Amino acid sequence: MTKRVVSQNGSTTTVATSSDLPVAATASTAGVVKQMTFTAQLTAAPTQADFNALLTKLIASGQMASS
Repeated sequence: MTKRVVSQNGSTTTVATSSDLPVAATASTAGVVKQMTFTAQLTAAPTQADFNALLTKLIASGQMASS
């Protein structure tokens, strides 16, 4: 990962290059994922709807593949 140093008014600034920017996570590449939305704790046995809602949130946040 290389960085460019730019001089501005006598000071130096380090600028990230495109290779330093985070990438989206995939099944084979570690990366950045979004935080999943809150899921309240269940007070009874989980239903299919509860499970599907959890899957939807995991997919939407990028923590799980959609297929």
